[in-house]
Amino acid sequence: MTDLPITTDCRLFDCVQVNLAILADRWHGPRTHLGLGAELRFRPTPGPADLPTVERTVTDQLVVSARMLGLDVVAQERTAPGAPPAPAPGRYVVADAYHLPWVPYFGQRHMEHSFLLETDDEGGAVVVDGYHNETPWGSARPLTRRPTPAELAAAVPGDATTVTFAPARRPGQAAAVIDLADDETVDAYVSAYAEHPDRAAAFDRLTLETWLLARSRRLHARFLDDTTGSSAAREAHVAAWDALAESVYVGYRRVARGRPEPTGVFDRLRTQLGGDREVFAASAAPAPTEHDSGPAEVPGPLLDRVADTVATVLGIDVATVRTAPSLADLAGFTSFRVVEIVERLEQDLSVECAADDLVPENLHHLDGVGRIVLRALHAAPQPSSALVPISGGN
Repeated sequence: MTDLPITTDCRLFDCVQVNLAILADRWHGPRTHLGLGAELRFRPTPGPADLPTVERTVTDQLVVSARMLGLDVVAQERTAPGAPPAPAPGRYVVADAYHLPWVPYFGQRHMEHSFLLETDDEGGAVVVDGYHNETPWGSARPLTRRPTPAELAAAVPGDATTVTFAPARRPGQAAAVIDLADDETVDAYVSAYAEHPDRAAAFDRLTLETWLLARSRRLHARFLDDTTGSSAAREAHVAAWDALAESVYVGYRRVARGRPEPTGVFDRLRTQLGGDREVFAASAAPAPTEHDSGPAEVPGPLLDRVADTVATVLGIDVATVRTAPSLADLAGFTSFRVVEIVERLEQDLSVECAADDLVPENLHHLDGVGRIVLRALHAAPQPSSALVPISGGN
C-alpha cells in the first residue's frame, strides 16, 4: 500500500472526488487527477428546501469520475449497520462524516464523505483521506491513519457505500467540454436563492453551491492550464469565484444572526455564471475590478484596534499583522476567522457593519477592515469619546 501521493493537488476536489483522484495518480501517474477538470458544467436540478442545486449525487460522480480517471469497478456493495467495511487494496468508502473522527464534521454535521480503506504491509487497516478544506469547525487536511478494529467500527456505525477499484487502461488526453445552461436557467437559479422566503436556509445552501461552483471552475482552469497554457483572464475569473464564495459564507453567518444580508451577491453570482462561457471559451474577458473600499483615511487608534483584534483572533503577534502585505497571508486566516474578527469589532465598538461592505476585497486588508468599521461608526453617530477606548491594546 502506497502512502498519500504528493502529486495530487487535493485543494481542487470535493470530498467525493478527492480520493478517486489519489487512486488515479497512484496508478496512472502524476497529474492524472486533472482529467476530472475536463468538463465544465452548470446544469442545476431540484434540491433541498425547494432550491436548485449543482451538487451531483455520489452515484453520478462515481460513474463519471471512474471513466475519466481510468478506474475499473471490481465490486460495489452497501454495508449494513454493525458490519463496517473490511480494508482491501483500492477500497473506497462513502460514509457519514458525522462519525469520522479525522474530519472537522465529526459530531457536527451529517454529510456523505469518502475515504480509502486499504491495508498496510502487515495486513492492518489504513485510512487515506485527501480532503483539503476549511470548515466552521476547523481545517481538513490530507492524512493517513491506522485505526484499530474498534475505531473503525465506531467510525462507520451505520450503512456505507463500499466500492473496490482497480486500474483500468490509462486514460488518454481528454478534450475540454463545456456544458452550460442558457441565460434563462441562470436567471431562474439566481432568483430562486434571491427570493427564497427563508433567508438563512437560502444562504446556507448557497454557501455550498458557490463553494462547489468555485472549486469546479478552478479545477477546469487547471486542466486548461495543463493542456493549453495559462490564462490571466481565467485566473482572474476563478479568483472572483473564490471571492464570491467567501462573501456568501460571510453573508450566511450574518443572516443566521439576524443581521442584514449583502445585496450584491446575487448580481455577482449572475455575473460569474454568465462569465463562465466567455472566459472558458477563451474569449478575452476583462479581469474583475476591485471593490471600491473608499478613500477615507482610518484614524490610527481605530487601525490599532483592528490590528489588535485580528492578532487576538488568529493568536499571532500584532506586529506580524501590521507588516503583512495582506491578511490572507497570515497563518490561520480563513473566511471563518473573518466572521469572528468582524463580529468582535462590532461588539467591542457597538456598531453594525454594512452587509455590502463585507467582501473579500475589503476584508483581506487591514486598511479595508478599518474603513468598513469607520463607515459603520459614521452611520451610527456616537459621542466624541467613543474612539478613546480603541487606543489601548489587548
